Amino acid sequence: MKLSHLTGLLLASVLSMTAATPLQDIKIQDIDGKETSLKAYSGKVLLVVNVASRCGLTPQYEQLESVYLKYQKQGLEILGFPCNQFGGQEPGTAAEIKTFCASKYSVTFPLFAKINVNPPEQHPLYAELTGEKAAFPGPIKWNFNKFLIGRDGKVIKRFLHGVKPDAPEIIEAIEAALKAH
Repeated sequence: MKLSHLTGLLLASVLSMTAATPLQDIKIQDIDGKETSLKAYSGKVLLVVNVASRCGLTPQYEQLESVYLKYQKQGLEILGFPCNQFGGQEPGTAAEIKTFCASKYSVTFPLFAKINVNPPEQHPLYAELTGEKAAFPGPIKWNFNKFLIGRDGKVIKRFLHGVKPDAPEIIEAIEAALKAH
């Protein structure tokens, strides 16, 4: 009897470790319109960024790509979510955004369909990232805010738009998250 109880506890423990977090279940569309979710990146460290092509911070694409190339093989994925809510700085179509990112900044990290990161019409991903029950609640104030998500699907850290992707505090947080299992 004790062995079966122990087996049940072990099984429950394993299932809880592999169960998706609410964040991972949210439906998103890639830049080509294919439906997916963050579950596709299970076991990876994620840096989720709201991006824009006509912003003073747009050169952060270069640093994002550099960080991506350096840490991707260790399990980092950078996920770019274009947003046009800040000064109309992402007016293009998905095809235009994809072409711009590839030609101007050689972006190879995944890009997604344009979304709203703040109400009204806030995408469920950002409602989960910034809502009252979020680890780091509060509205997105500008383009290039960053959320670091651990391999377990839980948000570890939030970085404001002025913190460059290759800033020491981001690199240290990424390296720590990559080492954690």
